[in-house]
Amino acid sequence: MGAMGEAFTQLLIPVAALVGIGFALLQWLLVSKVKVSADSDLNNGYSDRLIEEEEEGIDHEDVAAKCAEIQNAISVGATSFLFTEYRYLTIFMGVFGAIIFLFLGSVKGFSTKSEPCTYNTGSLCKPALANALFSTIAFLLGATTSVLSGFLGMKIATYANARTTLEARKGVGKAFIVAFRSGAVMGFLLAASGLLVLYVSIHLFSLYYGDDWEGLYESITGYGLGGSSMALFGRVGGGIYTKAADVGADLVGKVERNIPEDDPRNPAVIADNVGDNVGDIAGMGSDLFGSYAESSCAALFVASISSFGISHDYTAMSYPLIISSVGIVVCLGTTLFATDFVEIKNVSEIEPSLKRQLVISTVLMTAGIAIVSFFALPSEFTLFNFGSTKTVKNWHLFFCVSIGLWAGLVIGYTTEYYTSNAYSPVQDVADSCRTGAATNVIFGLALGYKSVIIPIFAIAIAIYVSFSMAAMYGIAVAALGMLSTIATGLAIDAYGPISDNAGGIAEMAGMSHKIRQRTDALDAAGNTTAAIGKVNSIHLSLAWISV
Repeated sequence: MGAMGEAFTQLLIPVAALVGIGFALLQWLLVSKVKVSADSDLNNGYSDRLIEEEEEGIDHEDVAAKCAEIQNAISVGATSFLFTEYRYLTIFMGVFGAIIFLFLGSVKGFSTKSEPCTYNTGSLCKPALANALFSTIAFLLGATTSVLSGFLGMKIATYANARTTLEARKGVGKAFIVAFRSGAVMGFLLAASGLLVLYVSIHLFSLYYGDDWEGLYESITGYGLGGSSMALFGRVGGGIYTKAADVGADLVGKVERNIPEDDPRNPAVIADNVGDNVGDIAGMGSDLFGSYAESSCAALFVASISSFGISHDYTAMSYPLIISSVGIVVCLGTTLFATDFVEIKNVSEIEPSLKRQLVISTVLMTAGIAIVSFFALPSEFTLFNFGSTKTVKNWHLFFCVSIGLWAGLVIGYTTEYYTSNAYSPVQDVADSCRTGAATNVIFGLALGYKSVIIPIFAIAIAIYVSFSMAAMYGIAVAALGMLSTIATGLAIDAYGPISDNAGGIAEMAGMSHKIRQRTDALDAAGNTTAAIGKVNSIHLSLAWISV
């Protein structure tokens, strides 16, 4: 593509990342217009006529004060948990970073001499000691970004839960917009900040590596490792906490005292709501960031030892980052369909609106992949393939990315079929309760085994076809294709816990039964579609294969 194509690529990637961050901040600003404090405009800009008749007679100032108090308790609990967890993670980051440096540096005896490159024969690569140092720095950058992604996601979730509750007084559509916009803040911040930090890191590292692209992208893989290592603690630690708190609250409330879920008399309710934020929001954010970073770094490294990596074709080399950039733009347009273009008027429209997000983003992303594949890549190039070279055409890579993207959608809809109460599997599980807990557990377990058949075949087919067309690079970009719409997937994922918290706050604040019905409808739709959004984590198997 020449100098013009390189200049466009240099502009596209950071601009797309900054636009994503700007859009996230805009969504946060719109959410912040809903006031929670007791001394604020209690109707948030709406006339009294728009507040439901059944809310008349209720002290709105008292309700707002209770919501603010509960929201603050949840936020304090979640922040306390994450700060405690992050103290241990800081120690882990330091120790594991030192291990990475010592391990990589000792492979060649902490050599400070340039040595022949492994793949680009005839050229000299930077010393092993330098590679160890920069890999360690990349690891720390990835780990820090992963931690921040989870923390910022938790903060916006705890900021939005009570606002969703208060908006539910005016209708389910208003509450849906607040919850989804809040989820979009997390989705776009994670996708855009991950891309921006990776882009900046590559350019800073290149000041030392220069033309040694093999060493540069080998060291940058530490970025993905850092993200994945933090995901282990965030996802498992937060996940165990949230399940323990959830079960504990149910045992104390429903079993021992026979009181409703989220009843304010249950002391474990706040812990349950805290768990939603530290597990399903902060842990999930770190988890998906790790997957996102891992697949991007894997694709970049494999590309660095291809013909366009050796010939220093910057535009083709940046193909993985261009895919992520286009994904941010596509997800931005897709989000508007949920928040601005289509209005939710009743409960039955919530789940279709969320599923429509996934379909629209997938279709638009397919068109975007086609454009960038023929723009960024040469018509034909060669890839390293286990000691030999493989000739690949640009449409091969388009097909690899697309099959990963559509395989994710297939897996997601399969998961939705087995988890939605609108279909027979969940209904059959409920029916099995008639004969006792034992048959319910057995039936549910068997159904779980059955539900993974189609996803396993979808992943296997995606791996086989991608490898046949473009070797390991094909698998890497297929994984990246599955994650290209991560901003939308994360927005849907984060929407669920926010709605769940909103229902708990409505119960604890003593709001009417109809308000709780609306928040429960939001939560139910979020639980179903979150199963689709969590498909983004599945691609990690593809990323590790490519590594």
